[in-house]
Amino acid sequence: MYFDSLSEFINMGGQGLYVWSSFALSLLLMAFNILLPWLKLKATRKQLARQLRREVNQQGEQA
Repeated sequence: MYFDSLSEFINMGGQGLYVWSSFALSLLLMAFNILLPWLKLKATRKQLARQLRREVNQQGEQA
């Protein structure tokens, strides 16, 4: 499709609101699909490190 100006491109023949909101929602969902697992991994690593420190401290107290 050919557009004569930037405003025509943004308007997309009257469908710009639908097109750009769909595009923004898709980008947002893709960002969440990357960000949320990364944050969960970070929290899991932190939890495992705390658990490991507890176990090491308990073994040191028993000796």
